[in-house]
Amino acid sequence: QKQLVESGGGLVQPGGSLKLSCELSGFTLEGHAIAWFRQAPGKEREAVICISGIGGIMNYAASGKDRFTISWNNAENTVHLQVNDLKAEDTGVYYCAERLPLCSGPDVNYLTWGRGTQVTVSS
Repeated sequence: QKQLVESGGGLVQPGGSLKLSCELSGFTLEGHAIAWFRQAPGKEREAVICISGIGGIMNYAASGKDRFTISWNNAENTVHLQVNDLKAEDTGVYYCAERLPLCSGPDVNYLTWGRGTQVTVSS
């Protein structure tokens, strides 16, 4: 059974950084794509960035694309999301999700979801 578990969220000051983790169980990245989504209070869920097993990365961030980095740690079977220079508008619940086999923007295309991890950017 495929499962995703997010971790690493928390309260961060503006300008700070966070590294979120999405641990995969029941499968590996090979043949799959893992995307990070986020949902800000009162807003729709949006894609942030995605990595596929063939090594492709798609950055869907509407702005500040260079603040988001996605990576795969094979030993940990974990996908990481590094977010730098955090801003108040980055506040929200961050989810990771899985689909076969390539990245896609719309969340409806993803089959398996984690429960999310809360990120709050505030001074």
